Amino acid sequence: MIELVLVLVTPFATALLLALFGHRRGAAEINSAGSLLTLLAAALLTIRVINDGPMVLYDEQFFVDPLNVFLIALTALVGFTTSLFSRPYMRVEHDHDRLSVNRLRLYHSMFQMFMCTMLVALSTNNLGILWVAMEMATLTTVLLVALYRTPASLEAAWKYFILCGVGIAQALFGTILIYFAAERILGHESGALLWTHLDAVKSQLEPTVLSLAFVFLFVGYGTKTGLVPLHNWLPDAHAEGPTPVSAVLSGLLLNVALYAIIRCKVLVDGALGTHFAGNLMIAFGLLTVVVPAFYLARQKDVKRLFGYSSIEHMGLITFAFGMGGPVASFAGLLHMTVHSLTKSAIFFAVGHAAQMAGTQIIDDIKGLIKQSPTIGWGLMLGSLAILGMPPFGVFTSEFMILTTAIKHYPWATPILLMALGVAFAAMFQKVQSMVFGEPTVRPLAHNPALLPVFVHLGLVLMLGLWIPPYLADWYRQAAKLIG
Repeated sequence: MIELVLVLVTPFATALLLALFGHRRGAAEINSAGSLLTLLAAALLTIRVINDGPMVLYDEQFFVDPLNVFLIALTALVGFTTSLFSRPYMRVEHDHDRLSVNRLRLYHSMFQMFMCTMLVALSTNNLGILWVAMEMATLTTVLLVALYRTPASLEAAWKYFILCGVGIAQALFGTILIYFAAERILGHESGALLWTHLDAVKSQLEPTVLSLAFVFLFVGYGTKTGLVPLHNWLPDAHAEGPTPVSAVLSGLLLNVALYAIIRCKVLVDGALGTHFAGNLMIAFGLLTVVVPAFYLARQKDVKRLFGYSSIEHMGLITFAFGMGGPVASFAGLLHMTVHSLTKSAIFFAVGHAAQMAGTQIIDDIKGLIKQSPTIGWGLMLGSLAILGMPPFGVFTSEFMILTTAIKHYPWATPILLMALGVAFAAMFQKVQSMVFGEPTVRPLAHNPALLPVFVHLGLVLMLGLWIPPYLADWYRQAAKLIG
């Protein structure tokens, strides 16, 4: 299938091209062009899957169905808009001598390689290749987080590498345990790690081994997802890396890691016939919603603030998938979509705001709406959207999650409402002080890239008011696959 080949090869080829010629003028345009080609290929792949159904490709090493093709399309879209945003943003960083030409080459090439690793992780049918792709995503983002080479960025990159390295090692042990359980039924061939083969015989897999494997996989990939108490790398990585990296970390990488957990959950549910995996996800999801809510009020760095917000929302999505069922799974998929779009839009606005102020300290960023109304309104509308204000799509998905919790887990509903209320109060107060008041910021030397901000927020608004029928059917099919 040529569409999948283009989805995977285009970012890889673009990364090689930028590694060779990324120091020359036009590198940002090459980065955007490669991202656009990837998006077009993802759109063609999506149409193919919608028309023809799930497909197993290339000696069964790749598998595409409504669940992962939805995430592939979302990843390609956010990757493209982030590449558009990074053009003026990285130009300002270069003009202020924060990044050299060679650092820009490293950024552009590793951005495309990061996109490639995530797309491989989403499309592979082999749990071993999934693990390798997640490890490669870790290594590429370490280089991106450390791009500025300041002591703080190097410390954040090192913390990210150590914590996620330990986590991914746990995921490797869980993968080995799955192979150990599967090879007795499927034999010693590579098919013992193919998800489609495992899914076909999941009821025959040893329950004890599968439950132990899921614990290791959940801890391993949960570290990449940012679940509490495995989240310590995430706020630092967001605060110290370039803002485009923060956008793709929050909007894309966390989704990919959670996708790996969901695929493994399907196998464990089939093997155990109990709600063990779901209960584990509910417990950690709830903890991950509550803890960051109380950290938000203490944040002084605007990118750390929204980093903790990402942790909170990943906890809410994990909680939704832990509950399971058609409504909760639908809501979880919808929340993945609107969170990715909204949070990346917020980071776009925050990046320009920090450049206007020359700092990321919240108290030093004032009066955005007077100096640059588009940036100010982009940040305010994005913040209202991520806080769940109607009629944005985040409100719709959160409402569905809460109503499902009221029906099946009523004890959890007050906890969720309390955490969401605390988060709303803490974040709204800080964002309001940045947007309004006497200006302490100066206009940008270059025109900001605000089209991606309002395109994302427009899509989130649309999903809150009306979900197109074909998209709703897509979510339903994916939710059915999750179970």
